[in-house]
Amino acid sequence: MLLLTWIAEVADEPLVLKPTDQRVEMETNTWWLGAEDEEKRALSVSEVVAAFERTAEGIRLRVREMGFEGVATFYVWHDEQAGQLRCSTGSVATDKLPFGGAYVPTDDLGPVVEGFLCDQDPGLVDWSELETEDGQSWQTAPEVEAAPFPVWVRSVGLAST
Repeated sequence: MLLLTWIAEVADEPLVLKPTDQRVEMETNTWWLGAEDEEKRALSVSEVVAAFERTAEGIRLRVREMGFEGVATFYVWHDEQAGQLRCSTGSVATDKLPFGGAYVPTDDLGPVVEGFLCDQDPGLVDWSELETEDGQSWQTAPEVEAAPFPVWVRSVGLAST
């Protein structure tokens, strides 16, 4: 399965931990992982979760070998709009991840992976088709804040988060 291979390869990709330049960390340490519908149907949640757990452990070992002694977090989320699983490593605590919106750190990766595997129709929706829950057009509806999304977090640094 390609997705499982790609998840495993993340552990061996370049890794930068530079607390003074999180932009460089994000550019270097963030990965977009997708799969075709056929592959999604063939994968189990437990297989994908196990692959990410092995990857997190591999990154934890690399961080230790690098001699990095600060806080570092490996994290995974389902980007519903892009239809991808995304993962990253940063020199940040679990409550300081670089998201523009609200998120909920979790130690249960299963629901995140399940959401991705069940997402058979990802992608953009035509703006003219968007409506609020009460049937209003998005153009005239009052602004609504998005619900927090789950992000699986795993400490991979020597310092506790």
